[in-house]
Amino acid sequence: MTLSVSRTDDRGLGKRCCCLLNVLLLLLVLCSFWFCIRSDRWRHGIPPSCRPQGTTTNLSIASLSPRDHYKNVTSQRMLYEKPDALKPPRTDILMMTPWFAPIVWNGTYNIDVLTAQFQQRDLRICLTVFAIKKYTVFVQTFIETAEKYFMVGHKVTYYVFTDHVSNIPIMELAEGRRLMVLRAPTYQRWQDVSMRRMEILRDYSRQRFTDAVDYLVCVDVDMRFNDEVGVEILSDLFGTLHPGMYGVPRKIYTYERNPQSEAFIPLDEGDFYYAGGYFGGNVEEVYKLTSFCHNAMMADKAKNIEAIWHDESYLNKYFLYHKPTKILSPEYLWDDSFGIPKFLKRRRFVTVPKKHNEIRN
Repeated sequence: MTLSVSRTDDRGLGKRCCCLLNVLLLLLVLCSFWFCIRSDRWRHGIPPSCRPQGTTTNLSIASLSPRDHYKNVTSQRMLYEKPDALKPPRTDILMMTPWFAPIVWNGTYNIDVLTAQFQQRDLRICLTVFAIKKYTVFVQTFIETAEKYFMVGHKVTYYVFTDHVSNIPIMELAEGRRLMVLRAPTYQRWQDVSMRRMEILRDYSRQRFTDAVDYLVCVDVDMRFNDEVGVEILSDLFGTLHPGMYGVPRKIYTYERNPQSEAFIPLDEGDFYYAGGYFGGNVEEVYKLTSFCHNAMMADKAKNIEAIWHDESYLNKYFLYHKPTKILSPEYLWDDSFGIPKFLKRRRFVTVPKKHNEIRN
């Protein structure tokens, strides 16, 4: 009799456990369903209970996942000569750095292929110059030649920083191109004008360029475009080989050699010597570069140190330890006083002849 009662109790206990397990599973399913509904409402906007009366819900949009917002990629047929993996386009110049950054020379790329790739991204390009004091006289030639040769067919905004806004001419620009004239402070010495560019570019990169620009191109204003400059220059971070230093030994580079300076580079270091008058990249990378240069300059100023070539010295220090992802050849920044060597097939951006002392003083 005792054994029979024990078996009966075991069967009752098993049924109760089974019922309890079923209830728990049901509660789990209901909680999961409720959580999915709530999270879906918040993911796609304001919950229905919080929407103003009279509004409607776009069910087709609300039901989309984040991946449904990706743009479809379209292909366009292009005909061009097949590249030969065993035959480099040029053998008279260096086309690649040790860290796999291309050096842009004429004949090493197909601009039609590059343009087709970049046009799919609907780029917004910003070209910045500083026209302080007498340098306003260069603005008209600069923009007129840029309209003819710089990023033709792309969206371009010219940002001209100046202390003489009224001296900047009103110019007719092509469709999709704008001129923005921004007031900038002036300084007594041209060296300070040159160095403070980094501070201004840093501040505008953080405050204005982030949402308005895809690529920044920062150049000197006392120049003129002489040949085509297109999307081949664009990269996350690019610098330009100095036209007077492209083929000299490392020890000849005019880096800052004072060990106390933040721009100091030892004699046994250095890849190339970069020009301070032509650099750029995406907004984040330009912000990092200009922020470093400005902070380093301020640190040196506190020590009463001024680097030999001012902002250019700090730019070279940055590029030494933060390698550019693309380098522009001297085609993109040339001075005709150096003559025209055989390797230089095109002179895309050249200096305007001037008397430096008269302009700077």
